[in-house]
Amino acid sequence: MKMQLVRHATLFIEYGGKRFLVDPMFSPAGSLPATINTPNQKENPLVELPVDSEQLLAVDAVIITHLHRDHLDEEALAQLSKEIPVIAQPVDQEKLKEHGFQAVHPVEEQMQWEGITIARTDGRHGTGEIGKAMGIVAGFVLRSELEPTLYIAGDTIWCEEVEIALATYQPDVTVVNAGAARFLQGDPITMTSEDVMQVCQHAPFTRVVAVHMEAWNHCLLTRAELKQAAEAEGLAGQVHIPQDGEWMSFDK
Repeated sequence: MKMQLVRHATLFIEYGGKRFLVDPMFSPAGSLPATINTPNQKENPLVELPVDSEQLLAVDAVIITHLHRDHLDEEALAQLSKEIPVIAQPVDQEKLKEHGFQAVHPVEEQMQWEGITIARTDGRHGTGEIGKAMGIVAGFVLRSELEPTLYIAGDTIWCEEVEIALATYQPDVTVVNAGAARFLQGDPITMTSEDVMQVCQHAPFTRVVAVHMEAWNHCLLTRAELKQAAEAEGLAGQVHIPQDGEWMSFDK
């Protein structure tokens, strides 16, 4: 398996002989307004795409964890072929069809696609009223006989649902959306450094790849801070924190 962190939550993955694009967000830096009611009011995205978006369109399928604009934006909607298979959670099926996608595959529990087993997992995009307002989110697990098991957790904090997914699928690689995104009120809505450490401690068998940092205005946790936290806990060898555009390879 080869995987590239493009930017934020956008991933380019080569898996089982197929190419997947996860949570495409193509907007140029500073072209979108800041998320309101947040501590940092810089315009989004904070950084440019490290590659030409045309390179990201040569894929066999797109995986959408949820429909927030930092995971599927207008630029991606304009550029993606509407005939490309889109793998998503059932709650997003109709909206994706409204956007023009003709081959939406809603995953109730799991599905088989081109020799790859794709399972959907649950998560919590925050706590309390804010968590409810953020809506339903999903993660996905990819499995193949010839590839390591990959768990893409999506926009979730550390919670029982993530713990269950780790125990159920025993993933070799787990991608977590860090950044500790938050509003002026309430708790973080994506993983903090403490959440990422919980993933490591509950699943010592998995290699953790932490993304979703330094690209969107309300993601306040930096790569350097997460690295420092992992080193303090003796877990730096388990956590990889890629730069935008970085490629990673993982064997089964």
